[in-house]
Amino acid sequence: QFAPTTKTIAAAMFALRSSRVAGALRRPAAAFAARAKSSLAPVVSSPADTLAYADKQLAHFDGMSFLPIKESTVSREMTTRYMGDMVDHAETDVVIIGAGSAGLSCAYELTKHKDIRVTIIEQNVAPGGGCWLGGQLFSAMVVRKPGHTLFDELDVPYDDKGDYVVVKHAALFMSSVIRASLIAENTKLFNAVAVEDLLVRQEDEGVRVRGVVTNWSLVTQNHDTQSCMDPQVIEAKVVVTATGHDGPMGATSAKRLEAIGALPAGLPGMHAMDMGTAEDAVLHMTTEVVPGLIFAGMEVAEVRGCNRMGPTFGAMLMSGQKAASLAIKALERDHGYGA
Repeated sequence: QFAPTTKTIAAAMFALRSSRVAGALRRPAAAFAARAKSSLAPVVSSPADTLAYADKQLAHFDGMSFLPIKESTVSREMTTRYMGDMVDHAETDVVIIGAGSAGLSCAYELTKHKDIRVTIIEQNVAPGGGCWLGGQLFSAMVVRKPGHTLFDELDVPYDDKGDYVVVKHAALFMSSVIRASLIAENTKLFNAVAVEDLLVRQEDEGVRVRGVVTNWSLVTQNHDTQSCMDPQVIEAKVVVTATGHDGPMGATSAKRLEAIGALPAGLPGMHAMDMGTAEDAVLHMTTEVVPGLIFAGMEVAEVRGCNRMGPTFGAMLMSGQKAASLAIKALERDHGYGA
């Protein structure tokens, strides 16, 4: 279970305590070693060294000239690679809807299994959801233990405060999980792409989800102003939905399942904040809600009526990781994965 803290988390968001004792801030040695070895960003020890470095860099930039390229070459590179990815991912193993903290934690977890093809759909241009900042647009990210274990895997430094940890800026985590997810050969992110609907099949026991219906986000947002612009589909063996709590762009799978009668009318929706119970509930209720569709992150609260946890993120990370394992088990059950 997550260690309960509420007042302490609010206090930690205001400051990271200027009087840090030696060893309190966890800084992975590997991160510093990588920086020290970089010829582009050497560690300098004095103002004189800094000024000498700046002079050297300015001389380098002033004498620089980029190699020639044709504009059509750029267009061909972008187009052939993107269209190739669309062809490769027209059928995939796992689709993840939403590249926020839960969705990307799920994607990262699945990168550990190179034979599973992962397709991430994000309707915003920038992935990351609301996890670029902590609460109320503050920088610090508070994560209650044991949710911090993903930070150790990604070499994200943090202040260890006992029952919880604090990352000095949430963007440190988000940039790290984005890189780790996208650098893998078995993942592809399609951002600025919206999931307009679910691809389903009616079976004797009810609806089975078997993919997603997609369109460019700008098209989706302008259906009311233009003539009909039909979408296309991505077939998937398993879909993980992590679109967040209700809002203009949230809880889209939950609302669609309710609309087609696959979930009871009048979903309970996210309840008021209770940090002490919310994270355990979201993590434990991260499940396959209908066959082929796993709910993760705050979209779980919309379906199950969990409380919101506010500006503490451990359940988002671990819910995403749990969803990845649920997806693997669904691949085994329905598609013979591992046989």
